[in-house]
Amino acid sequence: MLSEDPSQTPVSEAGLASILRWYVEMGVDVAVGDMPRDYFAEGAAKAAASDAAPPAEAPAPVAETDPDAPRAQRTAPRLGPPAALPVRSVSGNGSVSPRDALETARELAAGAQDLNALRAAMQAFEGCALKRTASQMVFGDGNPAAKIMLIGDAPGAQEDRQGVPFVGPDGQMLDRMLAAIGLDRTKVYLANVLPWRPPGKRPLNSPEVVVCLPFIQRQIALVSPEVIVCLGDVATQALLGVRESIPRARGKWFEYREEVPDKDSRPIPAMAMFHPTYLLKAPVNKRYAWQDMRALRKALFKKGLC
Repeated sequence: MLSEDPSQTPVSEAGLASILRWYVEMGVDVAVGDMPRDYFAEGAAKAAASDAAPPAEAPAPVAETDPDAPRAQRTAPRLGPPAALPVRSVSGNGSVSPRDALETARELAAGAQDLNALRAAMQAFEGCALKRTASQMVFGDGNPAAKIMLIGDAPGAQEDRQGVPFVGPDGQMLDRMLAAIGLDRTKVYLANVLPWRPPGKRPLNSPEVVVCLPFIQRQIALVSPEVIVCLGDVATQALLGVRESIPRARGKWFEYREEVPDKDSRPIPAMAMFHPTYLLKAPVNKRYAWQDMRALRKALFKKGLC
């Protein structure tokens, strides 16, 4: 006979898996301990102790995603534009302003002569707070020699775990969209404006986009596509300077231009489209996505790219 106490009722493995999935979808994807703790009281006690004691060397911070680390040693995520971004560059440690972080990103991006060097430069960059809450960097996928480049906003939970863009449900939809016009990942290159996942599905903020912009711009320059597809508002506005919302901008052709053109730079035709994640939430708009894919196929055919 089952106990009347719900807490004593056995939960099946399927039930536990369902609960776990729910927590992950809500953004609770890091375990912090089995017993509750009053962090406010601990913080107040620590502050009082630090006022009375001489300053001591702080322990080295560990990744926010390490569930076994003491809470006090974790690097707390910043969810808004900070007054200063802590940056650990190849030259040393320090705290610099967002403007200096952007300048560092520009220098690292400009110095990368191929995609492997760019990946290494981005992994060394510490000027974006998202890096401290993400599991890993999500760089790119597909064919680096492709003439078609699709760019989204930022990785999701599955992309964060696997380190590959567009592998979750939105990636599966994107694969079907590409297949509908005879394309697959061997014929395109995929990337995101931001290489690190925002925690808990929260929206991106402008400083995060701005500081990472030099990296995606350099990624575009190194891939050198003939056509760019911007998926969603963030990519469309950040890369094309479009101020229209994506429902108004989608299906239109724009020109992508490098911020600092060199002698080999050229304007690249770019189309704005709905992001696959949005289409999963609002499937009624798939008909517009199909119209856009047909227009993309027509343009690719004229260029001899499909």
